[in-house]
Amino acid sequence: MTDTLATHLSDQDVSGRIFNFSAGPAVLPLPVLRQVQSELINYQGAGMSVLEMSHRSSTFEGIIHTAEADLRTLYNIPNNYKVLFLQGGASLQFAMIPMNFLPQGSSADYILSGAWSEAAYKEGKKLGQVRVSASTAAEQFKRIPSQAEIQTDPQAAYAHFTSNNTIYGIQWRSEPEVGEVPLICDASSDILSRPLDISKYSLLYGGAQKNAGPAGVTLVIVRDDLLAKVPAKLPALLDYRLMAEKESLYNTPPTFGIYVFGLVAKWLLELGGLTEIQQRNEEKAKLLYTAIDASEGYYQGHALPDSRSLMNVTFRLPSEDLEKKFAKEATAAGLDGLKGHRSVGGLRASIYNAFPRAGVEALVSFMQEFQRKNG
Repeated sequence: MTDTLATHLSDQDVSGRIFNFSAGPAVLPLPVLRQVQSELINYQGAGMSVLEMSHRSSTFEGIIHTAEADLRTLYNIPNNYKVLFLQGGASLQFAMIPMNFLPQGSSADYILSGAWSEAAYKEGKKLGQVRVSASTAAEQFKRIPSQAEIQTDPQAAYAHFTSNNTIYGIQWRSEPEVGEVPLICDASSDILSRPLDISKYSLLYGGAQKNAGPAGVTLVIVRDDLLAKVPAKLPALLDYRLMAEKESLYNTPPTFGIYVFGLVAKWLLELGGLTEIQQRNEEKAKLLYTAIDASEGYYQGHALPDSRSLMNVTFRLPSEDLEKKFAKEATAAGLDGLKGHRSVGGLRASIYNAFPRAGVEALVSFMQEFQRKNG
């Protein structure tokens, strides 16, 4: 790997590329895409593509072990945690978690702060006894629940929360406090976007396709003491302990996705790690939220200021007709993927790690001009 992964590339470096505000699968770093392109046919002299390579080969073992090592470095993951590369997305984890960690006769707590935490709760409800320990659904998920609102059952098998909600654009600033109850987090849409103290989590998981790589790879970081609670006779591919024992190689893993994830992890390390990417993310988000707040109500953010996401900026215009016009004209101007989720409408700008500052600046200019013409 060369230091070119950390090289800044502007949108002018690749002809025809647009600013992609999609919520996921999302924009990847251009240096990573270039690396993939250069190695696609013949990976580092192996004579074949990673797409063709056996997951049992020594070459691929080097790829997956390096990817894990770099993830451990980025998050400073303690030795008593296993790193897994799984399939099925975060949505499969919604079922795997209660299957593995919710024994009969026990209950689990779910903190609801948006559509994906609700989806996790509904899956858990199919498989065992679960309860809502806090929810802001009555307020259309405009904010994160306060600590005082969280009613934790001290006997709960685990407490589950979703750190960032892509649909409503709200994000936890810090972990909820749940005492000695094992804390489980779906970090799909803000994974690797900021430093975390992994020791506060019993399990942290996330699909890679928003911030850490392509669709098809699910990252799981799980503590050994939780793995010890996995019951016997689970289906093999739904058994966290078996996946850990086999180092994610029980069956054919998503090899190409793991390879690309490894390049993204290397890119982050070369940038300066998670402290650096957090600063960049904060700067990008500040530009956009400042433009919304300065519009004198023309643009109205969905999330309350202290719950605003750095990853997904959601906002409305004075009418749905204007929102449709905005999205259409923005796409024509090379600003794609701004239409809000179908369940809430409005606009949404997803500005994950790899999204360039220049794209946010272009959107702010477009917003100002659109307001001038249509305000």
